[in-house]
Amino acid sequence: MTETNRMVKEKPANRRSHVDILFEKISPREMAIDILVDMIGGILISAGVYNFAAVQGFPMVGFNGIGLILYQLFRIPIGATVILLNIPAIFLCYKQVGKRFLFKSVKSIAITSLIMDLAAPLFPVYTGDKLLAAICCSTICGIGYALIYMRDSSTGGTDFLMMAIHARFPYLSMGKVTFVLDASVVVAGTVFVYRDMDSLIYGTIIAVVISMVLDRIMYSTDSGKVTLIVTDKGKEMCDCIAEDIDRGATILKGIGSYTGDNKDVVLCACSKKQMYGIRKMAKTVDPACFFVIMESNEVVGEGFKGA
Repeated sequence: MTETNRMVKEKPANRRSHVDILFEKISPREMAIDILVDMIGGILISAGVYNFAAVQGFPMVGFNGIGLILYQLFRIPIGATVILLNIPAIFLCYKQVGKRFLFKSVKSIAITSLIMDLAAPLFPVYTGDKLLAAICCSTICGIGYALIYMRDSSTGGTDFLMMAIHARFPYLSMGKVTFVLDASVVVAGTVFVYRDMDSLIYGTIIAVVISMVLDRIMYSTDSGKVTLIVTDKGKEMCDCIAEDIDRGATILKGIGSYTGDNKDVVLCACSKKQMYGIRKMAKTVDPACFFVIMESNEVVGEGFKGA
């Protein structure tokens, strides 16, 4: 046998599958943490859906909302419905998401759906004030979703459909697609199950609060302020920021549109507390400076997240 033929015959034996490569990228420690987070998130989401929304008669968003409709009409377990609905959704969008994200999402879907049907009935239900129930439902569901999303995973559902629709119609914004999908589920629950405007209002409140809780948990810890300071004393400004505030800054070069004069534009990202000191200091260094302060949802780099 020639050397060339030997190499051709041996090549398939050394070839690794996509599954092998995938599992190399996910360490046992990471997998254990993911499973634990999925379990905690699943308990929170299932408690919100079963022990608050189902009891109080609130429509929910996403596949959980569809599952809740079928549960109210036919007593079909919500978790089982979510798994069945996610199967075609996975086939629709598996090309739009990476193998890693898809694998982690399938794992999260399985764990949270099983917990939904097995664990939620063990918890006590809340039958008190409806507004408090809506706030509690959306808050604990939002926390559950955020924990799972922060592990680079998802619970599938309309998340997958949103990706598939956006890939097919890229000119549609993700926000509009999400709103249409969520609103459709809430309206369907109101029309086919609850049939009153109060349910529609509570469903809207739940959708809004879940979104707010998600943003607060996922971005608030890394949020801050960003300032742009237009000045003639960029170097002095940066030195004072470094010395007094203990924060770095970047000098950008600018030109005044009216005067045509060269200007320094000092860019600095900092915490909300530090911004007050920077603003006060900047006016001391250059009383004529032009100051812009902006909100930052997330700051990544040295001195911040991911350093």
